Amino acid sequence: MVRSKATVALAAGTLLLSTPAWLPRTVVALRMKVFARINGDEGITFPGATVGADRFQEVYGHPAAGGRSKGAALSDLFWYWLAPGADVHQEHLEAGPRYDEVARCTLAFLSGPSETLYARAARHTASVLDTTATGRVTLVRLRDLMMPVWAEFFHGLVFDEPCPAPVRRLIVDNAEDVVNALKCTRPRPRHLRRRHRLTAYLLRRLADDGTSTRRPLPTGLTPRQQAYYLQGTFFNTAVVQMSEAMAHLLLALAQHHDVQRRVAEHPDDDRYLSHVLDETFRLYPLFGIAHRVTTDDIALDGLPVLPAGSVLCFSYPEYHASGYPDPDVFDPERWERTSARDAHHIPFGVAANRPCPAWRLAPLIMRAATREVLTRFELDSPVTHTRSIPDRAPCLLIRRSAPLSRPQRSALRGALWTRSRFEDVGRGLAQLGFGTWMVLDARRTRPATRYFASHDTEGRPLHRPGSSANGDTRPGSRSCPYAGPTP
Repeated sequence: MVRSKATVALAAGTLLLSTPAWLPRTVVALRMKVFARINGDEGITFPGATVGADRFQEVYGHPAAGGRSKGAALSDLFWYWLAPGADVHQEHLEAGPRYDEVARCTLAFLSGPSETLYARAARHTASVLDTTATGRVTLVRLRDLMMPVWAEFFHGLVFDEPCPAPVRRLIVDNAEDVVNALKCTRPRPRHLRRRHRLTAYLLRRLADDGTSTRRPLPTGLTPRQQAYYLQGTFFNTAVVQMSEAMAHLLLALAQHHDVQRRVAEHPDDDRYLSHVLDETFRLYPLFGIAHRVTTDDIALDGLPVLPAGSVLCFSYPEYHASGYPDPDVFDPERWERTSARDAHHIPFGVAANRPCPAWRLAPLIMRAATREVLTRFELDSPVTHTRSIPDRAPCLLIRRSAPLSRPQRSALRGALWTRSRFEDVGRGLAQLGFGTWMVLDARRTRPATRYFASHDTEGRPLHRPGSSANGDTRPGSRSCPYAGPTP
């Protein structure tokens, strides 16, 4: 009996201690099954059984693969995550005059002399590093480290003036809340009051001086919609995506010391650093699934007809993993042997279907930020590197002027690895629960579906019996079914 109890206790202890090795993967797989079950079977995934990787870009770039939000249940989930103002978020506007004006405006804000933009990114990175990582060794979450950098950078692009510390905090709080909701890592799915505080700041800026922005804002939007446009495009998406991109890049360097050493020792080698960027984006694409709705039948030679109204789900990770030898290996030098034209590589989307407007800017300012980090610090991290980095990429910043001994480094790496592995277990279980709740809540509230029940694709109210006397159903008015609490 004693031996039996000891055996059970040993087995239970072994199972508990081994959870970091198997539970996170199991939970991720279970989450995907739960989400697929809740969202139904409306999506056709590419590449897949219907269309292989060799025809992926052909379908993605087809003129009829241009619907963005209307008609897809997945849109309810994205609008839920991106509230408030998802109806004027550039990535979720339907094609038409309003989208064209907003897209032109965004490109104008992101433009400027390369030297000026590079210097601005380097300056903001240096400022944040000099106030955040002050010790010989600093443990940081790379995504958190970079958010203030891009908050300041994009505030400057929008308003052409320094970003005050309280405003930087507003922007970072807003961006963190959005990305934590997207990754389902917080008990409270959305802190809308945090987001509304940023909206209120933007509304005040626009009310104080309608020409206070560096470039003119879209004239087809109301003042509140203009504030939502700035918030969603620059202070949600731009800050989040650039912070995630830098977290992936720096974590890859922290785990491939030969690559890090070469970049640090040859800071002017743009070609090699570009290869490192390309390989980072290939292995860890910022986008998981991009969904589009077909506005007409798509009939391509040798492929089944994709009927109008189909929801097409383009998987960046699957596409980026196809067509390469050893696709799971981080190998920047593969880009010396690979033709960019023939590679399955679309880190910023495809030109024919809403490419990321920062496709020129992002590599430039990422190079600037990376060099500022590597000038000061050596990076080291033993944590698991996944595309979604829900752990926000823990990493050791070791000051180059005060290197660690091998035993010191090993001890710090071991402690970080142990903590990270057990954090993965709790986080995975939390994501399963919080994510399921958010998907169900988005399905219940149906923000995109309800919006298009009362608006056309240009945002004009549909006049229906029982609407308000003046027909005002703009976001922010009482009759709009999408509007959340006002700031």
